[in-house]
Amino acid sequence: MTTGNILLQAAPGGGLMSFLPMILIIVVFYFFMIRPQMKKSKEHKKYIEALKVNDKVVTTAGIHGRIMEVNDTSILLDVGNGVKIRFDKSSVSLDASKAANAQ
Repeated sequence: MTTGNILLQAAPGGGLMSFLPMILIIVVFYFFMIRPQMKKSKEHKKYIEALKVNDKVVTTAGIHGRIMEVNDTSILLDVGNGVKIRFDKSSVSLDASKAANAQ
């Protein structure tokens, strides 16, 4: 038997039907995992670009503060008692900041 004969015999009932479960898994994975993550990433990027002075934010490290200065890639936070700390903009937590501002 040649390799070509083995491949032809391995797919009874059509080749597409054997790939259908894999295609469905990929589609479900896309809609439940990849697409929501892409949406959340776009929302976070939009929030980071809209940061301005006097906004209250929470960093991913859990530090609460008020923005004193905004640069292209970083922010300067006043965390209380005149203590100022510089953070990268990407370290601002979208979910935690929204929760802190809602209070």
